[in-house]
Amino acid sequence: MNNQTTLEKLSEKITTIVEKYNALKTENESYRTELITLKSETALKDQEIEKLTEQNVMKDLEIEEIVKKIENILG
Repeated sequence: MNNQTTLEKLSEKITTIVEKYNALKTENESYRTELITLKSETALKDQEIEKLTEQNVMKDLEIEEIVKKIENILG
């Protein structure tokens, strides 16, 4: 009878450990999915930043050209 009780306790502990393992495994998979999503979003934002930076450079060049034209007109 005593062995049965010890065996039952051990079985309960193993069941608890397996349940925790499965819960952590699910949580880990969720974090992996979130990480992939965030990396994708970051890549898109980096592309947008690069595009906007290039547009800003082009606008700066346009402004410089306009300023030169105005200076030439004003003498």
